[in-house]
Amino acid sequence: MAQLCEGSSVLRSIREQKPDIVLLDLALLRGLEPQSTNLACVRIIVMLTNVDKPQILESFRLGAQGVVLKTANRNVLAESIQSVMAGQYWLDSETLRVMVHALRELLLPCNEGTPVRDYGLTPRELDIIAKIANGRSNKEVGEEFSISERTVKHHLTNIFSKVGVSSRLQLALFAVNHDLKSKREPSLSMQQLQTESDL
Repeated sequence: MAQLCEGSSVLRSIREQKPDIVLLDLALLRGLEPQSTNLACVRIIVMLTNVDKPQILESFRLGAQGVVLKTANRNVLAESIQSVMAGQYWLDSETLRVMVHALRELLLPCNEGTPVRDYGLTPRELDIIAKIANGRSNKEVGEEFSISERTVKHHLTNIFSKVGVSSRLQLALFAVNHDLKSKREPSLSMQQLQTESDL
């Protein structure tokens, strides 16, 4: 993987090497925006120094498919690359929390007075949605409800089917957008978000 410091070098390298994915600093991506047509064929992951809502939102506005902190460990970086290569969007645990809060802010005025549907969800499924929307991993959800991780995955499969989503990120955004999370507030304090590309 080539490491490049200047925008012109990045564009030249993309034209010559035709990579599937490029990891860029946000400042470098900003500099490439006028020539963004040259980036249409490549997937982009932006690497940020810290969690900053305007920078995260700007990264996606500029066409990034993923955002990872520069301090992320090797496993998180590998997961982000695999997810983006599979056509998914990637947010690490901290940036996902920021995105959910940003969406809440945007959607809150729109949801006032809107009737809430239950989508045929059971009370346990609503509890699990609340945990997922607040960043709990399958293992943590299982421990909190004294059920196996496999049972949590089974519940998630049913939930995905009922609400028409296919990933944990989509479920979290759906829960915020449809006010499902507030219907059953979780009883335990929420810890660090943890995204998983599968169930």
